[in-house]
Amino acid sequence: MNQITMTLQADHLILEALKEDISSEDVSTNAVMKEAVRGEVDLICKEDGIVAGLDVFRRVFQLLDSGTQAEFYCKDGDEVKKGQLMGRVSGDIRVLLSGERVALNFLQRMSGIASYTHSVASLLEGTGIRLLDTRKTTPNMRIFEKYAVRVGGGYNHRYNLSDGVLLKDNHIGAAGGVAQAVRMAKEYAPFVRKIEVEVENLDMVREAVEAGADIIMLDNMSPEDMKEAVRIIDGRAETECSGNVTRENIAGLAEIGVDYISSGALTHSAPILDISMKNLHAV
Repeated sequence: MNQITMTLQADHLILEALKEDISSEDVSTNAVMKEAVRGEVDLICKEDGIVAGLDVFRRVFQLLDSGTQAEFYCKDGDEVKKGQLMGRVSGDIRVLLSGERVALNFLQRMSGIASYTHSVASLLEGTGIRLLDTRKTTPNMRIFEKYAVRVGGGYNHRYNLSDGVLLKDNHIGAAGGVAQAVRMAKEYAPFVRKIEVEVENLDMVREAVEAGADIIMLDNMSPEDMKEAVRIIDGRAETECSGNVTRENIAGLAEIGVDYISSGALTHSAPILDISMKNLHAV
């Protein structure tokens, strides 16, 4: 993340996480550290994976004390190995202790998403299919989690509800049908917005094509129906496959011929990457 993004979009979220963890004071640290002492601590990877979120990790400490310094021996997107020294953080020991858990929470979560995304994206190599995330993110963590998806080799679907038109089953129900929903979206949305429609059967596929949808999402359909849907669409709209997509089943979906495959699991089911801060000492 660049500094502008961090300042405008991430700093207040990082500060809220710090406030959650330090409501008034860090009692444990204040008990053993009566005054400022400069120290240094190692950042160590405890399992293989893809790292993401180093700038966010550093920013946690800098928001507590701008004099804190972090030197990294890897960068976002790098493969890291168990036991690898990823970097060192130096500054007031009280800051290193008080910021440790929040900083690691961000780094572990983001690196876990990047690692899982990388493992899924690798199964689509050579197919030309783009792997997309969804809005199934942790509240107030979306900017960090969607960034981690990109680091891992995936792509971002819309960021939020203001970012694009996606007519799902309940929108279609509210509008009275696929054709009505697409017509209303074309009338309301700015012309630069693409209109995506979620469909659940072949009849809805035909309606969406005839209504002029730009993207058609094939949601929870059988592989056979999805193949037939791609044949019906015949390049008149971009195609996306969605619905309980995981690392275990994505290879079979790659044969259907869609342009995109979206997976909520990238953000809602990725385990953390185990990373620790060790060997704290005064310098």
